[in-house]
Amino acid sequence: MVTVCDVGPRDGLQNEPETLPPATRAELVNRLAAAGLPRVEAVSFVRDERVPRMAGAEEVVGGIDRRDGTEYAGLVLNLKGYERLRGTSLDRVNCTLAATESFNQRNGNMSLDQALTQAQAILGVSELPTTLTVSVAFGCPFEGRVDPGRVAELCTQLNADELVLADTIGVATPRDVKSLVERTGAAGVHLHNTRSTGYANALAALEAGATVLDSSIGGLGGCPYAPRATGNIATEDLVYLLEGEGIDTRIDLDALIAISAWIEELLGRRLEGQVYRAGPFPSATTPAAASASTSAAE
Repeated sequence: MVTVCDVGPRDGLQNEPETLPPATRAELVNRLAAAGLPRVEAVSFVRDERVPRMAGAEEVVGGIDRRDGTEYAGLVLNLKGYERLRGTSLDRVNCTLAATESFNQRNGNMSLDQALTQAQAILGVSELPTTLTVSVAFGCPFEGRVDPGRVAELCTQLNADELVLADTIGVATPRDVKSLVERTGAAGVHLHNTRSTGYANALAALEAGATVLDSSIGGLGGCPYAPRATGNIATEDLVYLLEGEGIDTRIDLDALIAISAWIEELLGRRLEGQVYRAGPFPSATTPAAASASTSAAE
């Protein structure tokens, strides 16, 4: 089984120009859970002034209608964020640090050593299942290509239940992903589609043994501290791909398409995903209809 984790309510919305109210963000979480997502990253517990789009995390969690079969996660950067999360009903802690000094400074106002110490502290005290995401694991907007050996060494210092490698700026190719997943034993990947390699990278990660794939409804996403980074791989596009490859995700693709259409209306712009606009695999048509369609296309 593959665990698809939709990070749209957190990573997807944090880079939008407008802030959606907590009730709307909670509704997004609820719709994703109702579509059959096994995991949803609902919020992040960060200072409002640093990431204003994520303000009101506790209100979002309070608006979640919990659904059996869905695990609800929250992102934290430090122990204070962890304590806030523990005061809610969320099921999983996702803590993160970057593989480079510069990105840690920009993203968390900490050095790499400080970020590592914070992550180790969170992992050490957490009473909930933990995911540790190593961001910019393949490339950094400030330092360029990241040495895989450096990432592998960092991973040996992190005792999380689940390790996820993030291609934060979308520079990885399948060979990069397969090699680093195999080398680190990472359980999952967090992929951006900035250079149209995200979906190929997802298949490469599965081939290397990963079982967790992060994605974002509609392809929402980006990073406030990663210039020119575009959205995550789209959840509905990923589910279409996985199902076509014979992997039963147990996720309702039609429901995902409807959610993306709803978000498109809310945000007033076209999203990055493809399947929500093209639709699922077309149903069979009658010969007459197919002929008429071909003639019109010609």
